[in-house]
Amino acid sequence: MRTVALILMEAGILPPGFHFHIENPPWMALDIEDIETRGPFGFRAVSVAHYGRQNGDPMRDPEMLFEMELRGGIYRLSPWYWRNDYLGIEQHSRYRDDEGNLLVLACLHRRLEQFAGLWDNSLRSQGFVEAFRRSRKPNLPN
Repeated sequence: MRTVALILMEAGILPPGFHFHIENPPWMALDIEDIETRGPFGFRAVSVAHYGRQNGDPMRDPEMLFEMELRGGIYRLSPWYWRNDYLGIEQHSRYRDDEGNLLVLACLHRRLEQFAGLWDNSLRSQGFVEAFRRSRKPNLPN
């Protein structure tokens, strides 16, 4: 998710609980937020999601959770969770059991990485980095 990583780098210092809501018509808004927990490997976890509405309820379409690791001054995002409320699907490719053992579903993890790559291409081509930059500029009076 290079596009999301670039947005996070441009945001600067990321305080606990940060949340970015990026409007970018005609596309669905993008939400990037610190869920204030750790992923399976112990790194800070972030949610990346599009939300729709059904009967007034927010619906993830989709949401992915990533562990966020700062390496060489660049954020590396590694997925482990995917959810789509419209389809009623929730998947974990890595998790810890009750004893703290790390369980990895390698085939599912590869699919999540592939999906994240496709989604990243869409977010980049849809101009979400530029939309984030526009949202950060102060509104100047005419």
